[in-house]
Amino acid sequence: MTPSFERLQKQLKKLPGVGFRSSERMAIHLLLEKPESSQALIAALESARDSVSSCPTCGNICEAEQCIICEDTRRSQSGQVCVVEHVSDLLSLEKSGAYNGAYHVLHGKLSPINGVGPEELNFESLIKRIKSDAVSELILALPNDIEGEATCHYLIDLLNEHPVSVSRIGFGLPSGGSVLYADAVTLQSALSARQIF
Repeated sequence: MTPSFERLQKQLKKLPGVGFRSSERMAIHLLLEKPESSQALIAALESARDSVSSCPTCGNICEAEQCIICEDTRRSQSGQVCVVEHVSDLLSLEKSGAYNGAYHVLHGKLSPINGVGPEELNFESLIKRIKSDAVSELILALPNDIEGEATCHYLIDLLNEHPVSVSRIGFGLPSGGSVLYADAVTLQSALSARQIF
């Protein structure tokens, strides 16, 4: 392989969810199979870099003063704010149609091992929202892993002096899932989040 090809492949491999083979296929596609598509990709990346930013209210992507979710007056004004790890989590919830309120994107979760502390996450603007807005409940939609748990506990401690209730989404077996194939953490979460039938 040439040095330029290897540089491109290494940059593509840095993208989330892209491994060695995928980055190799993308590089070949952009350079040899469809070289005309590389110009459109470059233009789209430059345009997005110059116009897309993080919403100062919630942390979602936006191209104006606020994102379209924060600006949408038709959304629920109940005071609920769903806290998610990444914008991709927000997009998944939006696609599901299960939630119609406000969001707050942390842009990660606490992970001291990886050097991610409270300063690296979007906590400050969340506290500002709680102090200035009519936030009555935070719904924590964070991952059910060690870092997600640590982030939830940190948030609860951070909110001790603020009059806001905190809930967490339920975890458990997926629809159509079987107890037989579930791991111990999933089964524990499913039992803890059980409801009266």
